Amino acid sequence: MSPMSTSTLRHFVLALVLSAFALPAFAQEKYPSRPIEFIVPWGPGGGSDQTARMIAALLETELKVSVPVVNVPGGTGNTGMTKLIAGPADGYSIAILAWDSFALLATQPQKWKMDDFVTLGIVIQLPSGLYVAADRYPNWKAFETAAKANPVKIAISGFGSPDEITINYLLSKGLKINAVPFAKPGERYSALLGGHVDALYSPAGNVGTFVDGKQMRPIIFFNNERLPELRETPTSQEMGYEINLPQRRAVIVKAGTDPARIAALSEALARAVSTPKYKTFLKESLASEKSYVPTREALPLMRRDLEDMLAIVRSTPTK
Repeated sequence: MSPMSTSTLRHFVLALVLSAFALPAFAQEKYPSRPIEFIVPWGPGGGSDQTARMIAALLETELKVSVPVVNVPGGTGNTGMTKLIAGPADGYSIAILAWDSFALLATQPQKWKMDDFVTLGIVIQLPSGLYVAADRYPNWKAFETAAKANPVKIAISGFGSPDEITINYLLSKGLKINAVPFAKPGERYSALLGGHVDALYSPAGNVGTFVDGKQMRPIIFFNNERLPELRETPTSQEMGYEINLPQRRAVIVKAGTDPARIAALSEALARAVSTPKYKTFLKESLASEKSYVPTREALPLMRRDLEDMLAIVRSTPTK
């Protein structure tokens, strides 16, 4: 075999160098090329889990890759948030951020902050309220009277959440309440149905099946206006309680992710939430039909919410 000429060798080396530089660009063009993990910082069955699974199914259609949901409950959502932030900023992990977890920034020091993630969009907004078992407390006034006479137990999602902020506010108004946290939604529901707690703090729609089955009833919503679907249930404003912390849920990705990948995810999310299937999901969840807030508008809204929660926390004495 004749030896390779100097000219041929030079062209061969040049081709190898050009191929090496082309590989990263080629890889970027293929994003996403593998499954995108969707972290839910709560157990199965609750509102965050339901929202994430609906979004995941719609994103699979938009992104042409699988989007498996991974439940990581614990610490009022802290365990799941830690998993996202500790992972690589490569766009292959996203998470659902419920305001249960977001409120932690207003109630106690955290190892994470808003700068650690990018909000792809707020995907659902709905009021929260108190639910009781069907055979207990005919209305809010009856519950209020009971809670002023003797301590009552209320199941919440976790300490530091909007649930606890609201409970502390009610404590400051003379109600005697013991908050009982449950990381897994199913455990909260079972605690109420089993008579282990007197009431359940929950976003509207999360327990729709139990309400439809006459196992639970809402007795108050912490909202300015009554829900059209549950007009018989009064609002906190009507009952003289100046507190309104709506439940919101956003889809987030780790800060530092390639802007092109963030854009691809944001655009896919916007298309997903505009589908008839998602709009039906919002209606069935008793959520606002105008729930979606894109990235650019989400950040100012989140900052206002955080300021509102901080104001309530600072003005409300804890027990």
